[in-house]
Order: sequence, then C-alpha cells, then structure tokens
Amino acid sequence: MKYTLAALLIIGAHVVHGMSPCVDTTSVIDTTNIHDVLHNRALLSPATHQRIFTISENDSTTYSLQLALDKAGQPLYYFRNIFTPVCYTGECKPVFINFYWDLLGNYIRYDLPAKEALTKLDHKVFKQTDYEKLQEILAKSNSLLSDLKMTDLIVPGTENLADSVDARTGATLKTIKNEVIPGAVYTCYTLWHMAHGAVTDEMMRITATYNSQQLLHRFLSSKNYQYQYWAADKVMDKKGVITPGFETDIRNIISGKNIFIARYILQQVHPDFLSGKKQQRWLWQVYMAAAYPAQITILRKLKAIPLQPELIKKLITTLSTANTEQLGLILVLLQQAPELPLPQLAEQLTAADAEQAAGIYTLLQQRKPGSKYVKKLMYNYEKQINQ
Repeated sequence: MKYTLAALLIIGAHVVHGMSPCVDTTSVIDTTNIHDVLHNRALLSPATHQRIFTISENDSTTYSLQLALDKAGQPLYYFRNIFTPVCYTGECKPVFINFYWDLLGNYIRYDLPAKEALTKLDHKVFKQTDYEKLQEILAKSNSLLSDLKMTDLIVPGTENLADSVDARTGATLKTIKNEVIPGAVYTCYTLWHMAHGAVTDEMMRITATYNSQQLLHRFLSSKNYQYQYWAADKVMDKKGVITPGFETDIRNIISGKNIFIARYILQQVHPDFLSGKKQQRWLWQVYMAAAYPAQITILRKLKAIPLQPELIKKLITTLSTANTEQLGLILVLLQQAPELPLPQLAEQLTAADAEQAAGIYTLLQQRKPGSKYVKKLMYNYEKQINQ
C-alpha cells in the first residue's frame, strides 16, 4: 500500500452494502511512509491490526475503510487513505491525505503519505500554519460548510480568479472566511465533507457489531465523553435502570470531573440507584466535592428519592451556607421528609442569615414542635427579628 499508518497488520476484509472485499491479504504494513505534519499521532492508541471494509456510498463511489485493532482484537479507531481530486473552475488537482476517526465516527486528526504535501490553487505548498488551520477546520463538526454546496463557493463573474476568499466579494465567501484557508477554499470544503460525511454512519454501524461488556466498560471509563454518552445509553434502560455489573462505572462518571456527563447521568438514572444508606452516604461525598451546577442537579434529583435520616442531617448542616437556589431546594426536600431532627434544625436559626433563618423558621412552624428546647430557640428568633 502506498499510504500507511501506525504499524498495522491486515487480518481480514469485510463488506458493506454487499460489495466485494477490496483487500484480502495478510501482511505487515510499512510504517515509514507517513508525513506527520501535525505531530499529533499521540492522539491515537497503539494499534497492531486492521480490518478492512468496502464502503459504497452510491453507485459510483466505493472506497476502503480500515478499523484499527489492538493485540486483543479490540477496536481502537477508524482510518482511511484518501485520494481525491479537488476541482476548481478550470482544473483539478490530486489530494492525498489520511483521515482518522474515533469509534463513533468523530473526526480526530489527519496526516499525509510520505513526500506528499497540500497546496493552494497558486501551487504554493501549505505552510505549517495552514496545516494547523486545516485541522481546526476539520475538527469543527458544526462548520458553516455543512450547509453549502460546491456551487455556492463560485461567485458569478469571478470564475477565473484565484481561489482566495480575499479575491472574491460574494456573500457566501465572506460568511465562511474563518472556516476556510485562503487559496484552498475548495480543498477545505471537499475534505470537511469527507471527514463528516456518510461514512460516519457506517462507522457507527460497524462499532455496534463490537458491542460487548468489555467495550462498554472501556467506553464508560474513557476520557472521550462521546463514548461515555453512547455507552451510558446502552447500560441504562428508558427508566434509568442500570444493567448489573455497570454500577461502579456509573458512579465513577457521576463523581468524575466532566460535569456535563455527570449531570446527564444524574438526570437519567433511576431513583433506586440513589436510595439506601450506603448510596446516599456516597452521594453526599459527591455533593460536597462537586461543582455548583452538579450540586443543584443532585438536589433536584433527591426530590424523587426517599431521604435517609443521615442525609437529612447533612442537608440541615448546609442551610446556613446555602445560597438562595440551594436553600429553596433543600427546604423543599426537608418539607417532604416524614420526620426531621427539629432541635438540629432550630439550632441553625442562630447561624443563618435573614433569608435562611426565615425559611428555617417557617419549616419549624409547619412541624408544630412540642419540644421546649425548640420552642425556646424559635422564641429567641422571634424576639430578635422584632427588635
């Protein structure tokens, strides 16, 4: 093969859409023929094997897609050795490039075959800043290029001008100026659509055939949040009930540093997962270490969960330091509790500010305490606010 990647061994070929396999050999791929213009190969996990699939997007477009595997045969990422003509108004130029995606079809990086380089319409070779800019363009999944056609890039009356945003005055090119490289507009357009095209759906389909407990555990513990979302939806049903064996993975995500996936799991997980003394003792530890948005999510989640006496006491201790939003949520939780440690709650009256104390006092009134100690603390509070 002319275009090579990290040391891979071909172990087989597979067919997509009923096409014939494009490769059916076993051999060691040359590892020296890569022009790593971005110097970011570390983004990819070490691979030893590959499986090759023939992808047919339409009647005239067929190409090979490779799936990189580790020694154990577990999938790591997809890649494709690309040759494509990038056509301008009067000429086409060949582009050789290698693309890499994760297992859900999300673009990761690119490199070039050895001795290959990307050029602009005026035949100037890309500078390092151009290669880095191209990576930024390709990595942007929500690019303005997604809604454009090639013909949108041609301004009537300027067909013979250089392929430069600066040389054109069309509204479309002004709009996408930050989405392309001057002098390589068509190259950026063509490559972006290849990086984010229909092949990504095929990657999702192929990855689904590898779905296993091992893969799900790996995805849930991954730093790739998209893997975590995908796997979480596989191990939780519509009611949020977790498949046995994945409870630790879910707890690790909830207590992890990615606040967005943590909040998502908290919102989706079944209330039973957070019930019981042990579970709520753990949840309190998470709450105390969590960022503010996650704390709010936890408090809202607790509305649907029977609170253990230990957690109720913990919540009461935070009343005097709670802000308005937290205070409101905690008071609602305490109102829902069948029983409250009223002496502990009344003791918070002296430590709380005016807003907090008012909420605590109202809650105490609702419970109509019979304790002389609690009544005395309430009387002292009344006396204080009436002075």
